[in-house]
Amino acid sequence: MTTVPVEDVFATIAAGATEESRLWAEALRPVERREPERIFSRLLADERFVLGLETIYEGYLLHYGRSRLFAPPDDDVALLLGDALLAHGLVRIAATGSMAAVADLGELLSLCTQARADGRSGDGAAWAATAALLGGGGLDDARRKLREERDAAPLERLARTAAGDGAVDDALAAHGLRLR
Repeated sequence: MTTVPVEDVFATIAAGATEESRLWAEALRPVERREPERIFSRLLADERFVLGLETIYEGYLLHYGRSRLFAPPDDDVALLLGDALLAHGLVRIAATGSMAAVADLGELLSLCTQARADGRSGDGAAWAATAALLGGGGLDDARRKLREERDAAPLERLARTAAGDGAVDDALAAHGLRLR
């Protein structure tokens, strides 16, 4: 498996946002204040999804947490930039040719949005399982448990089986520190 240097992933996300909008460029933190930490992409079995997943996760953080790259001046800019990054990330995943991965990420975002709207947890387990099994199937029953029964344990078990306890523990801890 080829690893993508963390600097390249985050530099690409930052450069894309800067090229797209002056507003995004102004929201970008100075290089020395960025926190380029791969969180859930460390769980991926397929490295070609790293850039797309990290772009989507950065968008998610702009909506619900503390961004690693950006310091938007207000909530409106954070929301718009987050939406833009979510879209760019899905385009990057689609460019890999894996429509199953695109569908998995659509399901992930739907689950997380629902959990957030309902004021409940489970988004970390959903991110971990989706990353660990991205494009490979096997998530439907565990997603249903979270959606209908508010039980994130099946998703977390899938992530741990696929990526290992230590990697999942690290990703969930890092994720927890970034949320609001």
